[in-house]
This record gives sequence, C-alpha cells and structure tokens, in this order.
Amino acid sequence: MYRPVKLGSLELPGNIFLAPVAGYTDRAFRSICWDYGADFSFTELASAEALMRSGKPTFDLVRRADNEKRYAVQLFGHEPETMYKAALTLAPFPPEGLDINCGCPVPKVVKTGAGSALMKDPPLLGRIVEAVARAAESLGGIPVSVKMRSGWDLDSLNYRECARIAAEAGAAMITLHPRTRGQYYTGKSDWSHITDLVTRLKIPVCGSGDLYSPEDAQRMLKETGCAAVMFARGAQGNPFIFRYTRSFFESGAWEPAPFEERIIAALRHLDLLAADLGETKACLEMRKQFCAYTKAPPGKIGKKGSAALRNRLVKAETIEDYKKILSSFLIPPSNM
Repeated sequence: MYRPVKLGSLELPGNIFLAPVAGYTDRAFRSICWDYGADFSFTELASAEALMRSGKPTFDLVRRADNEKRYAVQLFGHEPETMYKAALTLAPFPPEGLDINCGCPVPKVVKTGAGSALMKDPPLLGRIVEAVARAAESLGGIPVSVKMRSGWDLDSLNYRECARIAAEAGAAMITLHPRTRGQYYTGKSDWSHITDLVTRLKIPVCGSGDLYSPEDAQRMLKETGCAAVMFARGAQGNPFIFRYTRSFFESGAWEPAPFEERIIAALRHLDLLAADLGETKACLEMRKQFCAYTKAPPGKIGKKGSAALRNRLVKAETIEDYKKILSSFLIPPSNM
C-alpha cells in the first residue's frame, strides 16, 4: 500500500499526504505533520489577488516550514492572468508544487467565482490550469495539481469533465473530494467517483474525504485504485495519523501515540505557532487544536478526565496557562 508517487518531474517517496485546510494547515501544523511522517503537504488556500498586492499575511501563509522537505502552495482565484502572476510571486520560497483550489465551498470564496464555483465553468478552469502551468515552468517545471469536488450539486456531477480539461491543460495530479459543493462536509463522500476518475485519467488521482484512520486509508486505496490518500479533518489534532498509516501499510498494525506524546506534540505546535503569530494570537488559535490533540483516535479509548481537561484548556490565554493546566492533569497534585 505504501508506495512512491510521481507528479510530473516530482518524485514523492510515499503516498500519504496532508490536505490544504483553511485555518489548520499553517506552517506550524505542517511542521508537526512532517515530524510524524507526511510525504507531501499543502498550504492553506492563498488568495491570488492578495499575493499580487504583496500582502504580508498571505505570504506568511505560504512560507515553508523549516523541516518541510516537499510542499505545494494552494492558490485560489478566478482570473487566469492573476493566477499566473500570483504563482510567479512564489519564486523566492520556492514550493515543489502548485495546487489550484477548485473545491472550497465557503461563500466568501465561492462568491468571487473561485473555489468550487470554478466547477460551474470548466473552460475557465482549463484556462486557469494553463496559466498556472505556464508559471510553473518559470519556477523550474514544478507540477501543478487541482483539488476539486464531484460537482456543484447532485444535479451537476461534472468531475469527469473538469478533471479531463484540467489534465489536458497541464495538471499533473487531480485530488478528488467526492462531495458536491451543496453537501459542504455533510453526508458521506462517494468514493465510487474516485474509482471512476482513476479509470479515465493517465495522471495520478489522489483520494480525499472521510479518512480518519489507517484502515480508512487502506480501504480507499484498495477500493478506488487511487495513487495517494490525503488526510484533512482526520489529521486535525492528530498529526500522528501519518505514522499510524505508514505503519499499517507496511506491517498491518499500528499503535496510538501515548497521551503524553500527544501533549508534547501539542506544546511544540504551540511554540512554533507563537514564533510565527506571537503568543497571544497563538494561544487563542491553539484552543481548538488542544481540544483535538486530547481526543483519542477513532476506535480507541480516551484518557479518563480528558473532557474536563478540554473545558479548562479552552480558557488558556498564555503558554504558561497551557503548561500549568496540563501539568496538573498529568501529575497528581500529591506527587507534584
């Protein structure tokens, strides 16, 4: 199950990827995921228009983590020339790949004509891929990928057409999250759409959607024949999923990280985020992350008292607050 993937000129040693997730896959979290074995990682979606305005916050979104060996910057936009110019601004970094967002369902992205709205206009999507691929050549011939959904709604399932046009325009990989824009993240993703796409394309297809465990990843690879799997919500607060999954692929077994290891990883995540954002903002951002880190993996038994711990963690305001709360939980007061 664990095998290399080739995206154009880029050779990846493994097929377990971290998805681009707004509000989660910042530089700090990607670094933690690399610590635990991610083979390829994607930034949060970055606005092409914002990059063109040289906005520092947007450039901060796409900076490489210190230990990030191979990563792609995900861009969103609806104008081919703007996407082309925005891609060229990434030359100083530089990423190993460029990804085009064709799946984000949130209104503030869709109303601009970007994200999953591009699936309503396949010819425009093709022109955008062509433009970004042209920029990618100037960046050393790095590959361009496209992350898309099954369609706008259940009455317009056009992933076949969109994927074909993207591949013909120069995409080196298609990632399919087989839900429609209308579904957002509800219901169940239809993996048969991934299977269908695999049979139609000559380029690699990466599968995403409802991957929460190593067993899910193995089942997707077996059922669909996709080249790689991409963890999104399944990695939130659970960067260990990459280690678990590789272990399961290679040996048929995996062991959950001990609670103490999860806390150590969360504190490192906090330190990295504070270095990028400052302590105050990082501590607020990490509340949701700590809640996720302290939950047991799917199908495993959680640590007793962790629900009460989460109630305290969501009130932490400083790094010292987090450390005190966690110390009092891990070390009984009588032994401190």
